[in-house]
Amino acid sequence: MTLLEAAGIRKSFAGVHALQDVSFDLKAGEVHALAGENGAGKSTLIKIVTGAVGADAGSLRIAGQAVTHHSPALARSLGVAAVYQQPSLFPDLTVAENIALEIETGGLWRRVDWPARARRAQDLLRRAGSAIDPQRLVSSLSMPEQQIVDIARAIGAHARVLIFDEPTASLGAREVERLLAAIAALRAEGAGIVYISHRLEEIAGIADRVTVLRDGRTVATRARGAFDSAELIRLMVGREISAIFPQRGPKRAVPIGGPVLEARGLRLRLRRCEIIQPAQAEACATTASPAPAMVGQALAGPASISSQLLTVHAGEIVGLAGLVGSGRTELAETLFGLRPAAGVEIRLRGQPVRIASPADAIRHGIAYLPEDRRRHGVVAEMPITANTSLASLPAVSRHGLIDGAAERRLARGYVERLRIKTDSLYTEAGALSGGNQQKVALARWLAIRPAVLILDEPTQGVDVASKSEIHSLMSDLAEEGVAILMISSELPEILGMSDRIAVMHRGALAGILSRQDATPERILGLALGAEAAA
Repeated sequence: MTLLEAAGIRKSFAGVHALQDVSFDLKAGEVHALAGENGAGKSTLIKIVTGAVGADAGSLRIAGQAVTHHSPALARSLGVAAVYQQPSLFPDLTVAENIALEIETGGLWRRVDWPARARRAQDLLRRAGSAIDPQRLVSSLSMPEQQIVDIARAIGAHARVLIFDEPTASLGAREVERLLAAIAALRAEGAGIVYISHRLEEIAGIADRVTVLRDGRTVATRARGAFDSAELIRLMVGREISAIFPQRGPKRAVPIGGPVLEARGLRLRLRRCEIIQPAQAEACATTASPAPAMVGQALAGPASISSQLLTVHAGEIVGLAGLVGSGRTELAETLFGLRPAAGVEIRLRGQPVRIASPADAIRHGIAYLPEDRRRHGVVAEMPITANTSLASLPAVSRHGLIDGAAERRLARGYVERLRIKTDSLYTEAGALSGGNQQKVALARWLAIRPAVLILDEPTQGVDVASKSEIHSLMSDLAEEGVAILMISSELPEILGMSDRIAVMHRGALAGILSRQDATPERILGLALGAEAAA
């Protein structure tokens, strides 16, 4: 049975063709992956299917019904649900309330069975592979947790067509396994899954079919077994890419200089760990046993203190590895002045410095590209020009007023250097694809000419070509003498791009490995607290 059929879909925005004669279909009980670079048209097609935008031409059928005047409400009534890379949740409501808004029906003045609502939410979260407390406020959740809640909400809506848009971008390896198991269960129940991911190994492992879009057109549709990663890359970018990122040996060698950043006595609060089995989750919250994934609210009690000295040299890329919630992002925020640094000794080029705010960090030449680019990376409503100059306003200002010409020159230079795809320097950042938003966020920090660049998941949710460009840029910056601290959940990226690898466990540095000594097994052992390294 065909659950979804789109034929000859066309869509333009301000004269720019986003989709041109795109066709796509989805059958019951299958996973049909949608692949393509950022800007290829994937998001536009999904918005048309979910009723967020209307097509200029073409036909759409959902559950056998021809759809002419589409809307989000109609899509939901026809059994369409979407889980996006950036969860659409209400931060000041609880997890249970957010799930209820999607699945509960009835009048406004009805009696709410709160215990039943909490039990229903807990069951849906379990099906999504999590044990999050339904009574927690969404504002207290990490990005991976919010994504899991969004997935649970879609499961609870009994959707026949489920769209997963980069669902694993913020998840750790074990969370990914649980999510893929949940998707397999949904497929077994007869649901159709549209799966969008830049992680090609996931597509190869889960998809029954894959359709590739390039420049708004359907390039090819392949069945399971008829494609591999190299073939997908060739179809997506129209050319061969021998490596998405350097694997072990091919990383560009650059001269390593003296120490630029040194940090000792890191003091990071632990987070409540999250395990699929509720009994284990309770034990994890009350003991110091290692957890597969640690996410959530800060626990009461003493913080972990690391005696390890974290050093990043000029021209060096230090990878920061660890399980989700191990304290990687908290460490980055501490170094950038977003979290209190009590007891932490920070030195820049051998001199002790006090970093109590981002302004202090910027003044000392420390830049930080955060993980959540939509909330903290770019200002979606502001144009590329303003986003690029936000951290370096004195350089484009005269007598307290912004020099428009100087701001345009600054933005144009980075648009060209980073190959940001845009028709205008005044395009709002929110209108760009995910990969191009990441590049705009990066441009802002490159504009301050940093001595230290902290990158939190710099290639998360970007296409293979953008990923390759970002890695090449990182090598260029290292060659210029920038000290780079890179946080990544992808072990191949950590192994391929790092000169040294620092591994975190439960809020502390568990060990530091040289490039030659680092293996996936040693990194995972340190991340789980099962191994010690000097």
